Amino acid sequence: MTGLLSRVFNREWSGLHEAAFLLAGTALLSQILGLVRDRLLATHFGAGEELDIYYAAFRVPDFLYASIASFVAVTVLIPFLLNKEEGVSGKDDARRFMNTVFTVFVGAMALATIAAYILMPRLTGVIVPGFPADTQEEFILLSRILLLSPFLLGISNLFGAVTQSLRRFFVFAAGPVLYNIGIIIGILFFMPHYGLSGIVFGVVLGALFHVAIQLPVLFSRDAVPRITLRIFWGDIRRVTALSLPRTLALSAANFSTIILVSVASSIAVGSIAVFTLAMNLQSIPLAIIGMSYSVAAFPTLAKLWTKGNHEEFLGHIVVAMRHIMFWSFPAIILFIVLRAQIVRTILGSGAFDWTATRLTAAALALFAISVVAQNLVLLLTRAFYAMGRTKLPLIANMVGAVAITLSSFMLLRIFDAHPLFRYFFEGLLRVSDIPGTSVLMLPLGYSLGMFLNILLLVFFLRREFASVLALTKEAFLHSFTTSVVIGFVAYHGLQVFAYVFDLDTLVGVFLQGFCAGLVGIFAGIFLLHLMANKELKEIRISIHKKFWKVTPIAVGEETL
Repeated sequence: MTGLLSRVFNREWSGLHEAAFLLAGTALLSQILGLVRDRLLATHFGAGEELDIYYAAFRVPDFLYASIASFVAVTVLIPFLLNKEEGVSGKDDARRFMNTVFTVFVGAMALATIAAYILMPRLTGVIVPGFPADTQEEFILLSRILLLSPFLLGISNLFGAVTQSLRRFFVFAAGPVLYNIGIIIGILFFMPHYGLSGIVFGVVLGALFHVAIQLPVLFSRDAVPRITLRIFWGDIRRVTALSLPRTLALSAANFSTIILVSVASSIAVGSIAVFTLAMNLQSIPLAIIGMSYSVAAFPTLAKLWTKGNHEEFLGHIVVAMRHIMFWSFPAIILFIVLRAQIVRTILGSGAFDWTATRLTAAALALFAISVVAQNLVLLLTRAFYAMGRTKLPLIANMVGAVAITLSSFMLLRIFDAHPLFRYFFEGLLRVSDIPGTSVLMLPLGYSLGMFLNILLLVFFLRREFASVLALTKEAFLHSFTTSVVIGFVAYHGLQVFAYVFDLDTLVGVFLQGFCAGLVGIFAGIFLLHLMANKELKEIRISIHKKFWKVTPIAVGEETL
């Protein structure tokens, strides 16, 4: 057993699709655990005050993570590590570099955490102005406990730069799985004794798991970063110069989310819970598709650009873009068509009533329309980091963050001032007879901001590679057309299966959505086969190669 675990932990994953499928598989497991987590919370608390407090308590820790821990993100550190390892001293230079970064990060994060702990009461009135005084007190307590999480996750990310540079993707991919396991432990075992505080203890436990899973590989390669008194400030300046644009972009995006949560706290009780639960659901394709392909592609993109292989670099981006669109468009349409079945199956039990289910389903549909954009943002942002053009994603992400905030405020104003606009959206999303529908303008504003973000990134990429749109045009058309067919078939499948299954039961609702979605997917695969879709062929080759060990013909695009 020990030998098996050692082989799994230390295996090097070499192909783009092979690594992406590994990351997608573990991301799927992590998302399933995340759904279990959200179902447990929704069942126990419903979309009410307790969940509002819990989700709002993450805002300051998440902002710390975005503004401090992002300095040691893998997208920043991997190019440095690759350059150090290819130098004269090789591993010794890489080890000194990581020790320097680790020491500075621990010191900076400790100071920021202490400052946030002290200032938390002053920040509360800004972040959750709609909370009453007693609710704000609990918010402060939970937020202070959660300050441990970004500290630990930042260390884990730093460790992850080493494990990813070694192409040991398994331990990196297992981190989010263990993180959610920690939270579930908190819900099941700590919450009955400590209430909401018990859940955040589980969050901290999950962060500890996230760090611990990296250690076996690091110890086996004698690559564990250590505190050092010898700081190479030149390296820190170079890392800071590269990571500062990324940090500013992440901070802006996180700040826009803080603003949306602040607005939601003043709309109606449960609005933060509805907004966050819908965002969590729409993040499933982001973790499984966008993050998997972008993480798998990044080390090779960095290496190709460093070596000057720009044509191969473009080819690698194009392959990843085509496959992201291939998976994302169907995900969008299925989330929109099956939104009620998805939310009712995953969250609709216990204290989570039918009103909360319908409102969350509507919010999910509005988030889902930008899934392709969000997935491509993940990939293209990493592509620009690999190129060292960190200012370009900074501009795109900051403009997108500002657009999210401004469009959300504008939409809320129009929604409240113009009944015709409100009735249109309420009728379209079938929520016209329930209160609190103004919260739906927040996910809509979020999606509009993400559309602007990806448009800017594509514009910047075209300036570097003029042919990128032409190379991805066919994949876009195939995926979009197929998704329309999938949606049409799935929608009518819902009507048919409504007569087959008992929709008053959880199993009946699940089977209705599952069967309708499955029929739609089969129709989409059939259409892709008729169109001789390139992505479908590449996936078949990759799976055939992986499981039957057959050497495929012409697989140059899959090789890292």
